[in-house]
Amino acid sequence: METSSLKKQLLEKIFCLQLPSIKPTAERKWMEQHFRGLNLSKLNSSMSVHLQNLLLSDQKCCSPSQWTKDGLFSLCYSLLFRAGYLTLFEKQENASVVYEEFRKFDHLLTKLARCSLKRGESQIATLSRERLWELLSPNCLNSESESKSWQQSYHHFLQQEGADAEMQKRAFLLQLWTTQCNAGPSAFWLLGFLLTHPEAMEAVKTEIRGLNLQNPHTDPLKAHNTPVFDSVLSETLRLTAAVMISREVVQDKILRMASGQEYHLRRGDRVCLFPFLSPQNDPLIHQQPESFKYDRFLNEDMTVRDKFYKDGKRLKYHTVPWGAGRNICVGKDFAVSAIKQFVFLFLTHLDLELCDPEAKLPPVNTSRYGFGMLQPDGDLQIRYRLKRTQHEM
Repeated sequence: METSSLKKQLLEKIFCLQLPSIKPTAERKWMEQHFRGLNLSKLNSSMSVHLQNLLLSDQKCCSPSQWTKDGLFSLCYSLLFRAGYLTLFEKQENASVVYEEFRKFDHLLTKLARCSLKRGESQIATLSRERLWELLSPNCLNSESESKSWQQSYHHFLQQEGADAEMQKRAFLLQLWTTQCNAGPSAFWLLGFLLTHPEAMEAVKTEIRGLNLQNPHTDPLKAHNTPVFDSVLSETLRLTAAVMISREVVQDKILRMASGQEYHLRRGDRVCLFPFLSPQNDPLIHQQPESFKYDRFLNEDMTVRDKFYKDGKRLKYHTVPWGAGRNICVGKDFAVSAIKQFVFLFLTHLDLELCDPEAKLPPVNTSRYGFGMLQPDGDLQIRYRLKRTQHEM
């Protein structure tokens, strides 16, 4: 089974993008060069610097007793998007403008994909998309940046693969959405679950207190195992990652299920898998799957749990937030690192609490099912301030 024709249709509907000369294998190879190994380490380091600058810069002029109120989703999305944009696109001067325009576009993205825009919405989506094309245009690339930076390298790749100037602009918008649409929402849900589950928040803070935070040259998240933090992240993704995996059948075949049932797939058929239902919310795999349990991915000895079973058989995939097999998300490690860095910085440098101690997480925006990380229908009002002593937990 293959993804090419389905992907092309969505690229045209959402991004007005056609890249007939680019082979998926060539594109994936390019991605792997930049989101693995030494290049990934450089991106993670750059992301960490930008996150610290953005997260803490607004607080430097505030006294430790001064609280700032905000919506948690807006805060997480804004900070992680802008840090990611500065890391990959390196345009200091327009990060905030790009973010505001991107949110308009992202708000209507699912309707673009489903061709369900109303007349007024269609105009907004078109104008926003065109504005982003110009803001991300290769003509506006930072000529002073290093030749091997992400933005310069992707531009060079598009040129080598024969993409014309117009499609290059549109391809940059695709990459902006692909790389920045999931981290912010993920961080919102993770912090939201911690704020609404005090026992989980205390478990994570206790783990962080046990880390060596005194060496400024060492990344504590790399130098130490954080099984509780990792379990909370895995549980968050299990509950909120709702990607739709689609494939087109290229030749007749029999698909045999674990239950023994068989399906005859014909050439040209389309197969859609929705891991959010199973395995992620399968009660035969995860007890009370609708509930957040911060220690679901922990063993009794406080090591990471990676063995799950259904009907007595161990599962190869017990949660699929990033896809699986050959098509697993290439940027997974970059996204996970960004989410963990952000939450770690928030908890070690800022006091954070709900404006209303009895507040609950907002419901899910159901239109986002099938498009990666879910987003809330509403926000969670919080307040935060600088800690009186850095790393005071």
